[in-house]
Amino acid sequence: PQPIPKSLASPGLLAHVTVSKYQDALPLYRQETILRRIGVDLSRATLSNWMIQAGLLVQPIINLLRDQLLDYDILQMDETPVQVLNEQGKTAQSKSYLWLQKGGPPDQPVVLYDYDPGRGAAVPLRLLEGFKGYLQTDGYAGYNAVVTANGLTQVGCMAHARRKFSDAVKAQGKNKKKGIAHRGLALIQKLYRIEKQSRKLTEEERYIRRQKHAKPILAEIRAWLDEMLPQVPPTRTTGKALNYLNNEWNKLIAYLEDGRLEIDNNGAENAIRPFVLGRKNWLFSASVKGVKASANLYSLIETTKANGLEPYAYLRYLFAKLPKAKTVEDYEVLLPGYFKNKQIAVG
Repeated sequence: PQPIPKSLASPGLLAHVTVSKYQDALPLYRQETILRRIGVDLSRATLSNWMIQAGLLVQPIINLLRDQLLDYDILQMDETPVQVLNEQGKTAQSKSYLWLQKGGPPDQPVVLYDYDPGRGAAVPLRLLEGFKGYLQTDGYAGYNAVVTANGLTQVGCMAHARRKFSDAVKAQGKNKKKGIAHRGLALIQKLYRIEKQSRKLTEEERYIRRQKHAKPILAEIRAWLDEMLPQVPPTRTTGKALNYLNNEWNKLIAYLEDGRLEIDNNGAENAIRPFVLGRKNWLFSASVKGVKASANLYSLIETTKANGLEPYAYLRYLFAKLPKAKTVEDYEVLLPGYFKNKQIAVG
């Protein structure tokens, strides 16, 4: 059985096209040109159809990865716009969104992308149905509904707070004396130095270190913040940084509760970056089918990378085995974590 019946798409060729587009950010029209240059005549329409078929083919794997993601109690989320040209009820210029979720057990991490035409609170409610534990996000209010509905502990992103103070420092120019913005940035950088020194510690050791060193700094920041807030108009750049820190405070200090938690949401932001890079090259998706397939294939590649695997080798193996899979057990042994732990030979 072939991954795409009655086609020329062997497992190796299909893996090559997939990795070229979704890891190397090479649009299909460029791949068409490159293939023609070496005497292979495959149209962009054919390659596009292959990607849609491949996205459907891997859906059982995506479903199992979602179960794995939601079973663990720590999850990070982020979202980014995507343009879909042919989408019912929307103009070609309107924004849709790709939602990123990163989590799963540390030894088998999961990174999933999901397409949705909107950015409302209903999307996290749908994606996180049944999830319990810690949800780490930026300050976007669209996550508040799922936090309430699922009884989640929301963890904020200190990197966003640091960025706002950094922007305030830049806005003051080079000739300004060090003031409130500089002080806020310096205090937050102290927290990051503690995190840098704690990277190689166990979860329990990191928790103890944070309680001993980070907690007093956060108490100092809180006292300083209470003093500064009435002194700076909220419309100024520094005022916006202070108010963000104040409004997000309970979320920003939540990482102290568990040594497994991160101080910021950079893990999710880094995971969404490959899509952002690809978007700069291919600009848009032509159809909803296409963007859903892209979400699935990005998910597989980023999960593969998060597990320390080489995407082409894994996908070539996966596309060869998937057509023969019939039962849940058949699909489970094809997950990236199983592939990694069993050290399956693919050469």
